[in-house]
Amino acid sequence: MHESNGIAELVIITGMSGAGKTIAVQSLEDLGFFCVDNLPPVLIPKFAELIEQSSGKIGRVALVIDLRGREFFTALTEALNFLKTRHTVRYEILFLDARDQVLVTRYKESRRRHPLAPEGPPLEGIRLERRLLEELKGLATQVIDTSDMKPARLKALITERFQMQSAGELTVNILSFGFKYGIPIDADLVFDVRFLPNPHYIEHLRPKTGLDEDVYEYVMKWDDTRVFLEKLTDLLKFLIPHYALEGKSQVVIGIGCTGGKHRSVAIAEYLGKELAEVAGKVRVSHRDAERG
Repeated sequence: MHESNGIAELVIITGMSGAGKTIAVQSLEDLGFFCVDNLPPVLIPKFAELIEQSSGKIGRVALVIDLRGREFFTALTEALNFLKTRHTVRYEILFLDARDQVLVTRYKESRRRHPLAPEGPPLEGIRLERRLLEELKGLATQVIDTSDMKPARLKALITERFQMQSAGELTVNILSFGFKYGIPIDADLVFDVRFLPNPHYIEHLRPKTGLDEDVYEYVMKWDDTRVFLEKLTDLLKFLIPHYALEGKSQVVIGIGCTGGKHRSVAIAEYLGKELAEVAGKVRVSHRDAERG
């Protein structure tokens, strides 16, 4: 991200404890953001005023807000409403999440206590924290699921998403996945393509993926595929500009089939090409294509 047309970029980093907020803020610091850890939400309006008064000297800012400051947490809604009225400050909420069992494992490996359950098991604190953060997650402009990410991958993803992003530009991330491995929790929209004929049952196609030409052509040759893609593409071309007008900077579209190897990969690749004309940037990735 960078300053554009006098708009100061402000990223609020929040999410589940143990999901990677420290790595996220360090990554943004490496990109030149001015970073403040554990800022009480009640101070956000004052900080926004400082950004405005800096005459562009403070143009990219990242604030970490989490339940370590829970006595101030209820002030966050008022602070966000204040920012909405300050048209000179453009903000985003980056929410880091991970599956409960992954968070439990991370706490056990680090031998840390959960801040909301200092005397109890980590899962107790994780479940309470998830309930408290539910509404805030719904307000987030970006959600990243770090369950299956190593720290280096999260750092690379943060860098990719924020390094070159211009103010007002919407990035569409199309992610293929396998339902048997779970729905990606950071997806804004999820579409199920398991109704299409499955290349898995064609012996010579089974070991390949939707990136291979013969698998791609097999998925695309059916009338149901053509009708589905016409309707889905039309829907997404309608939705994406409206997401951009709403101020979202990222939209994650999940395309799922059984194993995430054939049908979903081919459909994701097709959509990546079709949506380029209505989005500032389109990225296509395949979460499960290389699994068994």
